[in-house]
Amino acid sequence: MKAMVMHRYGGPEQLESADHPAPVRGPGEVLIRLKTTSVNPVDWKVGAGHLDAAIPGDFPIIPGWDAAGQVAEADPADTGFTVGDEVFGYLRRPVVKWGTYAQYTVAEPSMIAAKPPTLEWDAAGALPLVGLTALQALDAVGVGTGDTVLVHAAAGGVGSIAVQVALARGAQVIGTASQGHHDHVRTLGAEPVEYGDGLEDRIEAFAPDGIDAALDAAGGQFELSVRAGAEPSRVVSIIDRSVRDDGGRWVFVEPDADGLRALAALTESGQVDVPVSAVYRLDQAAEAWRASRSGHTRGKLVIRVD
Repeated sequence: MKAMVMHRYGGPEQLESADHPAPVRGPGEVLIRLKTTSVNPVDWKVGAGHLDAAIPGDFPIIPGWDAAGQVAEADPADTGFTVGDEVFGYLRRPVVKWGTYAQYTVAEPSMIAAKPPTLEWDAAGALPLVGLTALQALDAVGVGTGDTVLVHAAAGGVGSIAVQVALARGAQVIGTASQGHHDHVRTLGAEPVEYGDGLEDRIEAFAPDGIDAALDAAGGQFELSVRAGAEPSRVVSIIDRSVRDDGGRWVFVEPDADGLRALAALTESGQVDVPVSAVYRLDQAAEAWRASRSGHTRGKLVIRVD
């Protein structure tokens, strides 16, 4: 199969386009022929060895955890899926080996769900990790009807989905973003505020009684979020686990088929749209990593595998 392979830790220059053996489906697993995947910052952080202590690599490795494609092999009695089913999912395992930058990958049923017919392949490959992160983070701080929620980095991959999910739950949303991304944040349904000096005053202008909860997808925003009115237990970070020392919440996304089905329903109802900023071929994965590492992208970077 065609795949992007790494033989050692490093940057984009270590990604090689190669003909690689396909993974072998084990008992209770599903073999998926991929159509799309997407780039998340965790991909190149794993590739650089930054998460080796928690999620080691078994070289050669194929990066990537997002998946959208068709079932190529499955035992319906064991998995609930049949050949030809269209699925999407978040395929994180304890060891990095068989990722999704490839024509084929394997998944456990708990990692995938049926792709709605209305969800295009690019969006399906872009949604799982950021969508589940947004869901699990908002769940961690109990976001619901009547809450005023502050989303840091609202124009990014996780932030864009979190804004929409919070709105679907009946919350009002303020989103931090650079000036050039304010129109995008407004399109999502949030009130945009500029980063930098005076941020607290700008937040107060939209929420004079204070915010109820905050999701930090940028890093380093715990104290500001508390000063803006949120109780520490209602501030969640997906970047900095040390917030737990001060009573905050930290989320590292877990595979969750039920969460994927909830996201699918939100896309079908039109409450969640998946912003895609650029599309790459599989052999352009290194270029996509460089774009992601620049920190200036909006929405998701998709890789079309097939």
